[in-house]
Amino acid sequence: MTATYSVPQQRKLVTALPGPKSVELQARREKTVARGAGTLANIYMDHGAGAILVDVDGNQIIDLGCGIGVTTIGHAHPDVAAAASAQAAKLTHTLFTVTPYENYVAVAEKLAEITPGDFEKHSILVNTGAEAVENAVKIARKFTGRRAIVALDHAFHGRTNLTMAMTYRPWPERAGMGPFPGEIYSVPTSYPFRDGLSGLEAAEKTIDYITTHIGATEIAAFFVEPIQGDGGIVIPAPGYFQRIREFCTENGIVFVADEIQAGLARTGVWYSIQHHDVVPDLVTTAKGIAGGFPLAAVTGRADIMDSVQPGGIGGTFGGNPVSTAAALAVFNLIERDDLLGEAKRVEQALQARIGDWAEKFSIVGEVRGKGAMFGVELVHPGTKKPYPEALTAVIKHATTNGVIVLDAGSWDSVLRIMPSVVISDELIDDAATVIEEALTALVAAYPA
Repeated sequence: MTATYSVPQQRKLVTALPGPKSVELQARREKTVARGAGTLANIYMDHGAGAILVDVDGNQIIDLGCGIGVTTIGHAHPDVAAAASAQAAKLTHTLFTVTPYENYVAVAEKLAEITPGDFEKHSILVNTGAEAVENAVKIARKFTGRRAIVALDHAFHGRTNLTMAMTYRPWPERAGMGPFPGEIYSVPTSYPFRDGLSGLEAAEKTIDYITTHIGATEIAAFFVEPIQGDGGIVIPAPGYFQRIREFCTENGIVFVADEIQAGLARTGVWYSIQHHDVVPDLVTTAKGIAGGFPLAAVTGRADIMDSVQPGGIGGTFGGNPVSTAAALAVFNLIERDDLLGEAKRVEQALQARIGDWAEKFSIVGEVRGKGAMFGVELVHPGTKKPYPEALTAVIKHATTNGVIVLDAGSWDSVLRIMPSVVISDELIDDAATVIEEALTALVAAYPA
């Protein structure tokens, strides 16, 4: 795909990073912003286009993070900006549950079309991924009359009290935040790099844990991330989700695909669960759905969604007119510009450029991913022991050299690469070169 951007698609540094204006803003921030709102890189952004961010000092920075998977279609896409601007000039809020509007209905129609499954589907629109997950929990409990909720080890489902209970990693999200709601269970998953199990073997381990420690007939919903984002770009072995889906069907459990990070074209399909040839009962969508505007959704089987009484789910700003206008523009762009195909191109480019890092660098245990969603797991040489210090060093080097890249993993040892699907092969090559500099230095400095 050839596109023209308002910002040249190249890395260009005119100051050290962070630059003087960013340093000044950071000083202001420290006086007014709570430290709990931590920041990966104290580089303050002014504008962006495509896969490039421009900071307040004029530095052009390659973005391999997309605000954790949000700007899948690229930064400040003019079609999305135009749609949101036109809607903002016309109507900004009524609250759909007071007086409705067409955008909300149109988004629900599109979600029914693109989510997996050929059954009738209904949706509710909310604001954030955590809010979508919470509503999915409520819906599943109402439908089944059960209370227990199951999530996988290494999962991340949000930062609210309930969704933190469903999140695996204790630090920093959960530390000191309890108590958490009961009837939430974390169960073993498939992590091929670490467990070496086939999909069926891992699934039987999961099922055995459930039947031994929880009881299948107690479970309302089983939440899965088809590709775990914060967990370290963990992709279960083939067959794992198919067996879990069968188990849920056999026991009347609502199977929920949390597609908040991996969904909406990021991995070369509309929803990453499609890589596993599995149809969920419910799907949660957020992040990339509206090109940077706050919007999320729960979509699923109409009989499950409609088990909740009117007024039982919803919220003041859910499905806001401006956010839904942006989402409709995003849907159009994905189809018009073949962004599913672009995600596959990015996968090929990343695989070609970084796919050999495990052979090339002794501290790289595995490179894995789909589409524009890759993980590089860092380990101590000759072992599978996590190497979080290396991850910190790589991110620091990348950031100070104009590449934004994310951390991930239950042991903070996975480099998370999540660029826009419109990133050029040239930018991928440049960013990889910067990261390789850090990996080379770490290998050279590793104690003999």
